[in-house]
Amino acid sequence: MGPSSVVLLPYAPSSVAVARQYLSSDLQEWGVYETVIDDAVLVVSELLSNALRHAHPLPSGQIKVAWQCTDGYVEVAVSDGGSATEPRAGRAALSSLGGRGLGIVEYLAENWGVRHEGDVTTVWAAVATVDTVSNGHATVPSPAVRECI
Repeated sequence: MGPSSVVLLPYAPSSVAVARQYLSSDLQEWGVYETVIDDAVLVVSELLSNALRHAHPLPSGQIKVAWQCTDGYVEVAVSDGGSATEPRAGRAALSSLGGRGLGIVEYLAENWGVRHEGDVTTVWAAVATVDTVSNGHATVPSPAVRECI
């Protein structure tokens, strides 16, 4: 298992920007490719926005955001106090203003899912740290990225 971070944030829309900044800084420090960082930051934004819109805060009144590099992936996770419905990707109408978040996560992540532990619901997604082929050429991670592989 590679490096990891956990942050407890206020249950407020402003926490999305804070989580994005912390995640981006950590992944840059860990040597992750910029395109992977962009994808992981967008995924955590969608997961956190969904939790704030549809779920309750943790008993502490906060929301937990975590990430780790492991086995060739950056796994991001958002834990909240759960909701009346199970998170699932849907198909939003073209005229809808929302409803595309988990579809975006599904597109960018290799895999995603939901874990339940008591009253805590965690939605997680795994973003690959390396494209094995880019424009027909294999890419090789830098030594710093190797700890995520």
